[in-house]
Amino acid sequence: MTALAGIIARRIARTGPMTLADYMAECLLNPEHGYYATRDPLGRSGDFTTAPEISQMFGELLGLCLAQCWLDHGAPTPFALAEPGPGRGTLMADIWRATRGVPGFHAAARIHLIEASPVLRSAQAQRLAGAPVTWHDRLDSLPEAPLFLIANEFFDALPIRQFQRAGHGWREVVVTVESETLKPALTPPAPLAELHHRLADTQDGDIVETCAPARAAMAAIEARIARHGGAAIVIDYGGWRSRGDTFQAIEDHAFADPFAHPGRADLTAHVDFEALARAAPALTHSALMPQGHLLAALGIEARAKALARSLTGAALDAHHAAFHRLTGAQEMGTLFKALAFVAPGAPLPPGFAPAKAT
Repeated sequence: MTALAGIIARRIARTGPMTLADYMAECLLNPEHGYYATRDPLGRSGDFTTAPEISQMFGELLGLCLAQCWLDHGAPTPFALAEPGPGRGTLMADIWRATRGVPGFHAAARIHLIEASPVLRSAQAQRLAGAPVTWHDRLDSLPEAPLFLIANEFFDALPIRQFQRAGHGWREVVVTVESETLKPALTPPAPLAELHHRLADTQDGDIVETCAPARAAMAAIEARIARHGGAAIVIDYGGWRSRGDTFQAIEDHAFADPFAHPGRADLTAHVDFEALARAAPALTHSALMPQGHLLAALGIEARAKALARSLTGAALDAHHAAFHRLTGAQEMGTLFKALAFVAPGAPLPPGFAPAKAT
């Protein structure tokens, strides 16, 4: 049993079974043994690779998308250019570089990064040296100002709770200890007001996941955009309305048992984009679209061809592979989705289509 597994087991012995949300929070954020507190998880030496680490095209196109959105919204100054969960800072560094030619954008922008990991904050500071960066522990400490925010693979790492339908009630998935091993278990069924609306589209045995931290994050985003204007772009893997067990662990670029080595694997779950929209009722959201479609609308093919002109051999092969990985139907192009939020009546960011009336 790892050190963190021992800590969790002793906590369960004292206070009883642990919710999946509490388990995820302990595994990811424990200050001494937590996954994000102790390592840089990205790249070949880590456990997973995000889109900004695959190719500069991802950040460049989204940066210009945000810059055009800023212009379409009247070029407010100053404004907060924010990113929660910014990893090594690669995405924001590419955004900052790509937008340097947009008149007035850098002069008006104040970069705000929401990051809990000291290891990753250090990496972000190196990549954004010289840029006007402020770090935050929480989204709700962002300034009261127009907000232009990009959240890429942020919401998938927020702690979830899982509930299994049982008649007109729900049994929660919790973490227990059995023979000195951490195991999932189910609570007795009980009504749950939060999931009453899901009784209409689920049946016995179906699993629904909820994410209170995601609702809180969206409330902070909603408050600033509703009061001061701006836009938020969320890109992550998931879909519209959660159903099924999507809780997973990634270790060394492969799926792993999420209960085997607490603190050594990344724990995530698919994002319920409908829940994000429901958590920000004062904002207008776009249609949900695949990442590949968004990047195509933003001109990734032209950008890929331009970059390819100066490449040969292995570098060119890697460039083509990166393009395919970002946009391919069997790669990130369809698994990852994008949703944009603006104040009512404000223009959506380039590349996004209005949501269909329901």
